[in-house]
Amino acid sequence: MKYALDPTPFHSTHSLLEFPRVVKDLGCDYLQMTPHPDFIPFFRHPKADDELVAQLAKACRDADVEIASVLPVMRWSSPDPDAREAAVRHWKRIIQIAVDLGVQQLNTEFSGRPELAEESERAFYRSMEELLPIIEREDLHVAIDSHPDDFVEQGLEAWRVIRGVNSKNLGMVYVACHTFHMEDEPLDIMRAAGDRLRVVHVADTMDHHRSNGLRYITNPPGSPARVHQHLKIGDGDVNWEEFFGGLNEIGFLDSEETVMVSSVFAENEDAAKVSRYQLDTMRKRVEAVRRG
Repeated sequence: MKYALDPTPFHSTHSLLEFPRVVKDLGCDYLQMTPHPDFIPFFRHPKADDELVAQLAKACRDADVEIASVLPVMRWSSPDPDAREAAVRHWKRIIQIAVDLGVQQLNTEFSGRPELAEESERAFYRSMEELLPIIEREDLHVAIDSHPDDFVEQGLEAWRVIRGVNSKNLGMVYVACHTFHMEDEPLDIMRAAGDRLRVVHVADTMDHHRSNGLRYITNPPGSPARVHQHLKIGDGDVNWEEFFGGLNEIGFLDSEETVMVSSVFAENEDAAKVSRYQLDTMRKRVEAVRRG
């Protein structure tokens, strides 16, 4: 398993090409490339040309850091035909960037709409018809997250949608801080996905179901907004013993292909300290669960 750091908290203080050195200085050998305006922005065409991709690869070599995964977010499940077709075009360039960087693992979201769930699912499978042959040809693995406010938010239903593509090159992301939106039991989701669970994001969140649904409050009452946090381990309600124990049970912790990403976004003012805490805590919890 690879321990990776998501450099999103450093986007405002460091440039794209500085991320490998930042990650190394914080004690990590792997990074996850998430949306960035100079690389692959949210929902838009990638902005990195071949020269910048080569510079990023060199920065990684110089820092002795590897990119464990690339995380693009595109509207490939959009019910809007133009948005979906654009997302497919963007994905083709993303795949080429990953290949040029020597990265095999990508992870993403469904990026459809919950109020148009059936239409979004149709759009997702339509995009897969075009992209899957390229993904399989390049021997890439794409893991997908059931994100809050997507057309599929429940963990087991997300796995069913992924399984329906009928390709070993697609799998699942388990984002710990989405636990209380996925509704299904964490162990049930992990066991169902098995070795197709290839990426986990480690951040804490509050359980919005607790305290009579008043753990946190949105206005107006009944708002359809989904709220969660990306807090450091221990600042929320995630059952970390269950989380790490489940990963150990399904063999995630002992696989050479899996990626465990620290993804705390709530404390940028103390990002270095929090990043070191996250990495240290993840390692200690993994060793503890391995010891039983």
